[in-house]
Amino acid sequence: MSKTLITELCRQLRLGTYIADSYTEVEADSHEEFLIKLLTEAVAKRSSERRKRYIQQAGFDLMKGYDDFDFSDLVLPAGLTPESLRTCDFVEMQQNLILYGRPGTGKTHLAIALGIEACKRDYKVLYYKTSRLVNLLSQAKEERSESKFWRKLNNADLLILDEWGYIPFERLGTQLLFEAISDCYEKRSVIITTNLPFDEWNTIFYDQKLTAAILDRLIHHGLLLMHDGQSYRLQNSQMQ
Repeated sequence: MSKTLITELCRQLRLGTYIADSYTEVEADSHEEFLIKLLTEAVAKRSSERRKRYIQQAGFDLMKGYDDFDFSDLVLPAGLTPESLRTCDFVEMQQNLILYGRPGTGKTHLAIALGIEACKRDYKVLYYKTSRLVNLLSQAKEERSESKFWRKLNNADLLILDEWGYIPFERLGTQLLFEAISDCYEKRSVIITTNLPFDEWNTIFYDQKLTAAILDRLIHHGLLLMHDGQSYRLQNSQMQ
């Protein structure tokens, strides 16, 4: 009966079920110590659940761990190390990361791993294949429902756009991408992965003014990470 009552009181206080489920297991020498231990564990449990929810809501295609990434062929900007990159301070400073290199050199792996690390640090992340985002925005614009995406973006701390430049876009797609990048400018961080050098971006956007405007907003507070190795997929292919 007492546990049922405690569960109901926790529900009314929106404390979840952790306290009711675990209070009998807490050992303490005083009421104060008991309460501190119980509430400390409850806070930790809630934080863990929130971070898992952030990872789930980010929309990652697959899960990639930071510890599994090989940094040996990654050229980082001066002053940046794998350890400092992992802290996700770039998100706090609204800096952008441009992950550039050949296909198969780990750009997507690193982008997702950084996104997960950001979620673990209580940042809200959105992940999209660039072409998919453009298709979703184009469809939403036709249906006049794009405001839903902009609300999601306004709540995010980090936007990850994977495979930037793999597929050329019509003018509408370019405009929509420009709107997304402009909305992020100096408000949240952007990570893009691309195998195109900057001087070839106009081959996918077909609008030099919009291309220049997008590039300007990305590189103003941007860091370039060069993936300089050979394709991991080719090196490990079973085709000989």
